Amino acid sequence: MTESLIRDENALEGTDTWLPDRPAPVTAATRAIPVEGYCSATSVRAGDDLTLFVSTDPPADWSIEIFRTGYYGGHGARLVSRHGPHHGSAQPTPEIGPYRIRACDWEASLSIPIPSDWLSGVYLGKLTEHLNGYQSYVIFVVTDDRDCDLIVQASDMTWQAYNRWPDLYSIYDDGYDNGMYWGPGVGVSFQRPYGRYRQLVDSALSTGSGEWFLWEFPFAFWAEQAGYDITYISTLDLHGNPETLQRSKGFVSVGHDEYYTPEMFRHLDDAVNQGLNVAFLSGNAVYGQMTTIPHPPRSVIRTDCYAAPEPDMFTIIPTLAYLPYIAPDAKDLLGSRSTYPCMGGGDWTCVDPDHWVFAGTGMRRGDSVTGLVGWETHGLVSDTRAIDVIAAGTVSSKYGTGPYAATVYSTDRGNIVFNAATIHWSEALAEPPGYLKPHAYQPRKGPDARVQGITRNVLDRFVASPRLRDHAL
Repeated sequence: MTESLIRDENALEGTDTWLPDRPAPVTAATRAIPVEGYCSATSVRAGDDLTLFVSTDPPADWSIEIFRTGYYGGHGARLVSRHGPHHGSAQPTPEIGPYRIRACDWEASLSIPIPSDWLSGVYLGKLTEHLNGYQSYVIFVVTDDRDCDLIVQASDMTWQAYNRWPDLYSIYDDGYDNGMYWGPGVGVSFQRPYGRYRQLVDSALSTGSGEWFLWEFPFAFWAEQAGYDITYISTLDLHGNPETLQRSKGFVSVGHDEYYTPEMFRHLDDAVNQGLNVAFLSGNAVYGQMTTIPHPPRSVIRTDCYAAPEPDMFTIIPTLAYLPYIAPDAKDLLGSRSTYPCMGGGDWTCVDPDHWVFAGTGMRRGDSVTGLVGWETHGLVSDTRAIDVIAAGTVSSKYGTGPYAATVYSTDRGNIVFNAATIHWSEALAEPPGYLKPHAYQPRKGPDARVQGITRNVLDRFVASPRLRDHAL
């Protein structure tokens, strides 16, 4: 298998019809009642069946169009199948379960066999109810086991953590509209629709699709245009199937990749120590710890933080003090991790222009990419590894100021861990159709040739490496 798989896929006819014609109106709590749904799994393989659970209120016929997202000549997606119409009805809102979890037990609406020619990717289902033409999305990953250069993780553990569906029941809610809660013992279930995203930007594209279009899609759009040999996984694949990393030369985290189970952390940390290249094109990554629970099924609860206690953070969110703080420190995996105030905005400023990541970009010491740092960042540098700080400065927020530090380190196996230290990185790579740039903290200018060059330097170095399973041979 070669990069021609991605090039050949993106040479197929793309379409703009994945964009909503008439987004379903949402409640104050972000729920799209006229038509909403969820999938039986976060990821599936060719040959698997994917079950959809759909509710229409009031009852109405509905149909679904399924698209693979990518570049496709700039259209952003390719239509791969249509299903329906099917008759729909209002499915029940679940009761409050343990750890304030709202887990649906809806009747199955449609089972879709995944064809063998569906290439790994992030797939979007556009639901349309036929009474008023309202639309929303479902989203899932098609994964595989083939040898590849790069594995891109969809950060769906974090999407679910921020999902408020049906009303005030994200990991940050206490069941009442009392502001933000950040502490232990609160859970969420994957067995429910994604409500519209709750912070920074009001985008119809996020209704049913988690955070894919907010932070991660610009990277996939850019990387598939470039023809990188990539496959995709869900966070639950990293959690339950560490062997999947063995087939790759590099792992890529994009955007807002905040929540990891202990298994996810251990699997990725072990792979780095064995020789896997990793790029954290993300901010606030690997910050909160989730633990799986069997009941309700497909549920997780917040149990800890991959960061040492910081008294300044307790002044922002006092309930942080109730966490046990026995998890490993994320900075030793990432190179640098979130520190007070965790969020804010700033310019991404070069401090080591002779480093190989800047080759061919023309960046000099003190040159900056305006507003690229934010909305959440990494700033506390590991003292247990030999770290190259390549960009550094200050972020500002309503809580005060703090540092950020973009880093690179290598292990004794010769592999590289690159840490961009910002959620906003991918929006400097591409601006796909429908992309709505959040305007928090500082204005940003969109795609930037210097950021594209840095990213190419990092990924090309990964591609020139052996796969993880071949690293010691």
